[in-house]
Amino acid sequence: MSTRPTARPGAGSERWFLLKQQIHGRLLNSLTPEQLKTLNREAAREQIGTVVERLVHEEQMPMTAVERERLIEEILDEVFGLGPLEPLLKDPTISDILVNGYNNVYVERGGIMVETNVRFKDQNHVRMIIDRIVSNIGRRIDDSSPIVDARLDDGSRMCAVIPPLSLIGPVMSIRRFGKKLLTVDDLMKNETFTPGMIDFLSGCVEARLNIIVSGGSGSGKTTMLNTMSRFIPDTERLVTIEDTAELQMQQSHLVRLETRPMNIEGAGAISQRDLVINALRMRPDRIIIGECRGSEAFDMMQAMNTGHDGSMTTVHANSAREAFSRLETMVMMASQHIPDRVIRQMLTSAVNIVLHCTRLQDGTRRVTSICEVIDTDGESVDMQDIFTFDREGMSPRGRVIGRFRGSGVKPKCLNRLKAYGVHISPEIFSEVQEVRD
Repeated sequence: MSTRPTARPGAGSERWFLLKQQIHGRLLNSLTPEQLKTLNREAAREQIGTVVERLVHEEQMPMTAVERERLIEEILDEVFGLGPLEPLLKDPTISDILVNGYNNVYVERGGIMVETNVRFKDQNHVRMIIDRIVSNIGRRIDDSSPIVDARLDDGSRMCAVIPPLSLIGPVMSIRRFGKKLLTVDDLMKNETFTPGMIDFLSGCVEARLNIIVSGGSGSGKTTMLNTMSRFIPDTERLVTIEDTAELQMQQSHLVRLETRPMNIEGAGAISQRDLVINALRMRPDRIIIGECRGSEAFDMMQAMNTGHDGSMTTVHANSAREAFSRLETMVMMASQHIPDRVIRQMLTSAVNIVLHCTRLQDGTRRVTSICEVIDTDGESVDMQDIFTFDREGMSPRGRVIGRFRGSGVKPKCLNRLKAYGVHISPEIFSEVQEVRD
């Protein structure tokens, strides 16, 4: 059975777009600027219904009641929403919306990428929707600034690129976040990790160890950061720093900071590094950076080494060890005058745990590695696996099978956990849990 969404009557045809354009134009012409400012969706529905009836009568176009209602809904979406994307945004099963030009739209549902029948009228139609999104939050996109990150009203994150950088016209990707926060039980049911793994991680958070969450795009790094933040005591003051705010912390004593791009004069930009430096003056107990990708890694490392234990961030990487190497590189870029040996020593004392998430072939997301940073001789860093996921193959139904496995090694940080009153059963470090279809 095909998973492609069903096309709406007439959707995608030139005649359908022309009809919507005519009705949209008549609606706007029938209203004064003052009425447009105060117009709501229900009032507009009545106006659009009247225009549709008149146009259908004048043009003698056959139209069923269902087609008429859908036409009205699409025009309402054009006036008040994001046009053709509105039905996709209302679908809670869709996690990603990818617009590859005006006539090619994909969605991710259940971890699987699917092409849809959703179409825009032309490239200008896509650009109009992008402009509507970015103008709502005071950002801009134009020839001098052809890339933009923005946040939708529901918290979804949108990234758009326009020509001349995009050779196929305006494109955008929307990463959606469920309205229901996933609980630890939800993630264990999805086999993201085992009870033993989350017991260890919760203990590390309570004992204020510094944690790095690594993984590729869409691997579940932000979800893991949100999950681990649940174990932070509500009495602690958190400061979160992000390019586009998407973390969903549950603590009441929380300050959320977001970067700002440069204005049209090319000034006024506030970077993550600026916010990290400022956060140190805001008396935080923990600093959480949505993603380290540049020079802010140096200031984050300094914060972890100077009394802000229990801080967390994410890093794009293919493995836990590569994540540590990327942090090294980012810190070196920000402080070229500090010897490599010193940077490794500082990072080793700052970072305690590196957790790696992976999005597997079947769309599932799993914690595939939890490593402890041990020590460094100045030339290399010693890291040991605490838990791993061993992939063994694919089931007949296309599901990834394997097993979660403890390395059998007791982490050196157990003494610190005990000092904070956290007691972990030694047996969890030798447990094996099969993952089968």
